[in-house]
Amino acid sequence: MVDKPLGWTSHDVVAKIRNAIRIQKVGHAGTLDPLATGLLIICTGKFTKKINEYMAREKEYTGTITLGAVTPTYDLESEPENFKDASGINIQLIQEKILLFTGDIKQVPPAFSAVKQKGKPVYLLARKGKEVVLEPRRVVITVFEIISTEGLGTSQPVLHFRVVCSTGTYIRSLAHDLGQQLGCGAYLSSLCRTRIGEFELREAKSLDGILDWIKEMKESRLPGLEGALGTI
Repeated sequence: MVDKPLGWTSHDVVAKIRNAIRIQKVGHAGTLDPLATGLLIICTGKFTKKINEYMAREKEYTGTITLGAVTPTYDLESEPENFKDASGINIQLIQEKILLFTGDIKQVPPAFSAVKQKGKPVYLLARKGKEVVLEPRRVVITVFEIISTEGLGTSQPVLHFRVVCSTGTYIRSLAHDLGQQLGCGAYLSSLCRTRIGEFELREAKSLDGILDWIKEMKESRLPGLEGALGTI
């Protein structure tokens, strides 16, 4: 279990660990965007067969949503635009609107995402400025709560949230859709995955910590190293 660093892609983490252990069969159980941090389960060797099982488990996230603007990617991978004054938004209205995104809902993934059409990720089309039309997908939001707020009553307040959801949920879309319902726009300004099923972020190691552990195991030449590297 790795605490993915900010700015790294999930593939970057896989490649780094693959290079360290010299095993080709390495994969992750659920992508995190580069601007997201938090729990990333890495599987190696025979444990790669469990990737789909881990991916199917319930996820928990915390993060921030900034009101008063939108971005093409629904997060800070692109610049905020279409600014609107959100100073009139109050906590009662926010609590009312988040109820629309709780339970069994239909969600449209972002155009800048790895969802595939005709075998190709749609973000390739979006980056070329081409229109991307995606069908809504069924997801389950068990918990969507506002933990705290910053600057409520100003033009760009920030909401600190916690979400518990099914696999396939895009928190970026959740932030964007909430902004549309509030009438002021919104984008995801930070995200951390804190849990996948029974696996929790507090049990994860930093990427440097994992790499140091692998190095120590190799140098000690302990028997059973291959088995120990089944799940990191």
